[in-house]
This record gives sequence, C-alpha cells and structure tokens, in this order.
Amino acid sequence: MTIRNNLFSLALISFLLACGGPGENARVPEAAPAEATSTDIGDYVVFYSAQSTADLPQEVAAAYGIARTANSAMLNVSIQRKSDQRAVAGAIEVAAVNLTGQLKHVTMRRIDEQEAIYYLGVTNVDNRETLIYTIYVTPEGGTEAASIRFKRQFYTD
Repeated sequence: MTIRNNLFSLALISFLLACGGPGENARVPEAAPAEATSTDIGDYVVFYSAQSTADLPQEVAAAYGIARTANSAMLNVSIQRKSDQRAVAGAIEVAAVNLTGQLKHVTMRRIDEQEAIYYLGVTNVDNRETLIYTIYVTPEGGTEAASIRFKRQFYTD
C-alpha cells in the first residue's frame, strides 16, 4: 500500500509540476491597443468618451442630474478648435446600436462651464452589451457634419 501511495504522490507531484507555468519561451499575448478618444475633423478636434454612470463620482452625477446606476451609460462629447485650443459649440447628433442592431436612444444636452462646452447623453445598457456609437458633429458655423464611429462594451455586474 505504501508503494502505491508513493507512486500516486509522485505522479500527482509530476502532474502539478508539468502544469506549473508558461516557461521561459512562452509567448505572452499583447494587449489590444486602446481605441482613440479623439478625432481630427479639419480645423477641429472632437473628444469623446463613454462610461457607466455608476463610475461617476456622486457629486458630479448630482451636479448634472445623472442617476448613478450600473445599467446606464453616459456619452461625453466636446469640440475644440485646433488654432487656439478653445472649446466651441456645435450640433451633436448620436446614433447608437448594440451588436444585434437594436437602436439605443441617446439625447445629448449641452453643458456650459466657464470656458468649457460639452455634450452629455445617457442610455440604458445590459451587462456585457457593446454599443456602437456614430456621432455626427457640425462645429458652430460649419455646414457639413463629420461622422465619428466607435464602440464600447459595458459591464453591469
């Protein structure tokens, strides 16, 4: 019985050592590069981000009347003139769809703070839902809208 137990223990230790790690020559996968958060549209740069409203500090959410919930995503868009790096107003329209093609309603509202101008919009999301945003931006005085497309996945659990 002892020989059998010793053989079993030796086999178990060998098995565990064989699974011990990637080794010296293991290939480590590279992380995917982060998606852009700004886009050049001629004389302007458009900055954008999307995040869960649950990630907002409570005082920020309260100041802008945004409910902090895991199932809500907030889109933030701003336009900056390249020549003087000043914020400019514009027309912002957003279309958002998930990967099944379901349209998500996002109404943007303008926020003016001292020298900053930005636009916020909130929509509902489910856990692991990916939204594909298309932002149509026409800087004030412009005649043609530029379109920016990006996607974000949200985790609510």
